[in-house]
Amino acid sequence: MMKKGLSVIRSSLLLGIIALMGTALLAGVNALTHERIIEQEKMRVLQQLNEIVPVDSFNNDLLADRIEIQDEAFFRHPAPVTVYRARMDGKAVAIMMMLTAADGYNGDIRLLAGIDVHGTVLGVRVIAHKETPGLGDPIELERSDWILSFTEKSLNNPQLDGWNVKRDGGQFDQFTGATITPRAVVRATRRALQYFDANTQALFDTASIKAE
Repeated sequence: MMKKGLSVIRSSLLLGIIALMGTALLAGVNALTHERIIEQEKMRVLQQLNEIVPVDSFNNDLLADRIEIQDEAFFRHPAPVTVYRARMDGKAVAIMMMLTAADGYNGDIRLLAGIDVHGTVLGVRVIAHKETPGLGDPIELERSDWILSFTEKSLNNPQLDGWNVKRDGGQFDQFTGATITPRAVVRATRRALQYFDANTQALFDTASIKAE
């Protein structure tokens, strides 16, 4: 009976040790995986930024030189807007705003809008959306070149009333059977330009948020 009891104790201890080792191993794998995911996300964001701002136009760390702004009354969305700043030898070159258009047909449309120091659009890209396939997805560069129509535009080109889709009296095309989606992107880009125009100095001078 005593031997049987000792055997049960040994088995329990062994199982406990195996469980502890398994837990430690799983925690280690999760930590490594988490770090890898973070690094992959950073590389993805950097690739998106470099599509808009030429790599030879700045020499700072875009991912480190960033701030967050929050103005729901202005951007019409509660989520903070991440702003990346491009500089050459410390001199301001451009910003890239990660913002959200809340008025898409099927919800939020995540955008990246690049604006140079003079207030001219360097480019706009759609990062994520849930718009109807075949109707709203021409906002994607892979689907059409519509999104390129923002490049080199500013608040003076066109004038403010031109920052609408053609159905609303503006200069930007809408899509056949879909007006809400392009309208949301146009308005979000216009708001980004207006915010930049009103807050240029602060956008470049505000201290960067601490790296994660």
